[in-house]
Amino acid sequence: MAQPATGPAEGPCTTSSTVAGTAVHPVDEKLPPSRLVPAALQHIAAMYAGVVTPPLIIGQAVGLDTAGMTRLIAASLLIAGLATLLQTVGVRRFAGNRLPFVNAASSAGIAPMLAIAETSAPGRQLPTIYGAVIVAGVFCLAVGPFFGRLLRFFPPLVTGVVITLIGVTLMPVPVGWAQGGDATADDFGAMKYLALAAFTLVVILLIQRFGRGFVKQIALLAGMFIGTLAAVPFGLADFSALGSAPVAALPTPFAFGAPEFQPAAILSLCIVMLVLMTESSAGMLALGEICERRTDGPTLTRGLRTDGIATLLGPVFGGFPTSAFAQNVGVVSLTRVRSRYVVAAAGGALLVLGAFPVLGAVVSLVPMPVLGGAGMVLFGSIAVSGIRTLSEAGLDDSSNIILVAVALGAGIIPLAAPAFYAGFPSWAQTVLGSGISAGALVAVLLNLFFHHLGTHSRNAVALKSS
Repeated sequence: MAQPATGPAEGPCTTSSTVAGTAVHPVDEKLPPSRLVPAALQHIAAMYAGVVTPPLIIGQAVGLDTAGMTRLIAASLLIAGLATLLQTVGVRRFAGNRLPFVNAASSAGIAPMLAIAETSAPGRQLPTIYGAVIVAGVFCLAVGPFFGRLLRFFPPLVTGVVITLIGVTLMPVPVGWAQGGDATADDFGAMKYLALAAFTLVVILLIQRFGRGFVKQIALLAGMFIGTLAAVPFGLADFSALGSAPVAALPTPFAFGAPEFQPAAILSLCIVMLVLMTESSAGMLALGEICERRTDGPTLTRGLRTDGIATLLGPVFGGFPTSAFAQNVGVVSLTRVRSRYVVAAAGGALLVLGAFPVLGAVVSLVPMPVLGGAGMVLFGSIAVSGIRTLSEAGLDDSSNIILVAVALGAGIIPLAAPAFYAGFPSWAQTVLGSGISAGALVAVLLNLFFHHLGTHSRNAVALKSS
């Protein structure tokens, strides 16, 4: 862990109090608007595409119309804003790690929720998903105070497999978008759709290559905006539904139906919740190092409790499992702006965006091929993050190589052979039909087998990976 700062410019590392004659700790610094607003905009730009991705994918999968998609996106923005504010500002010693930490709906839950939707009756997909999410939130609240002791069962070896599978198993989604989005349409896969997706991807790459500063940070959003403009002359963008979206409105509780509780769906999302808790814990530990404020046990517990509260309450308004956003940890590291009030301002902005559904309607009306081009970058970068994590997991050890190989294989089976588990019971199809859940389950069990059960002494590589 980083050593406490001793100079007067940094202030005490482990306290947020201001002492006469000394500067406040950078985490607790309240910046002037001229610095706070641009820094907050960078955080919004880094996370916005990730926040709206889960509702876009799930909404499309369950067949929501434009109005339903608008409500779903607005709910995700609202919950992200509330969770981020709770995390950064905190409530006494109960919740909030009081670090520049962003919380929002995680992409890790998308594949398991798609599997739940596929095995649920029409009209009951979202209620079944939300019932499982609610229980996952309760599970997080129950396990959170003790999770520090469980972290050894989720080393980089396990989390790297899961994050890689998130990116890989979600890749068919942007591919379908690039082909037009509707597989039943006569022109599905037409060259006009593929050309628009390719154009959007090229624009994002050019902005990423030649852009600087804030422009580079918003490459994904800028690419989607330019791609949408390019679609207008060819009749591939339809904004007629924008006029029917309400300008300002709060999400209606249980607008998509009362939650339903199915054991297989609950088990699947509880497994994913363990992965999300590991991701949040790693983010808090990393952020503590970056901010020179050590993340201790109580801080970790308060942070995970915030995840649990947001995940538990999110389904009431239409939200999904909530976790840390790693890209925003990267923003803090890159800019060295460590004030939690900057991220709190970003959370407040997300809250405002969620209260204006018309803004969510703008996102939902982006043409499918444009989303496809952007999604190739978004989900591909998730897979790269997993590969980077695996590179730190000691893959020069043969046991670790076998573990990763088998876990990845188990996770890719549903992608390579969608009907592989067709003869299994419905509960097994829900759990194993998601590559993320199957891969995570196999990785955890093999990690126990190779590095914990009956092993009193581990070699240096295995120790490092755990």
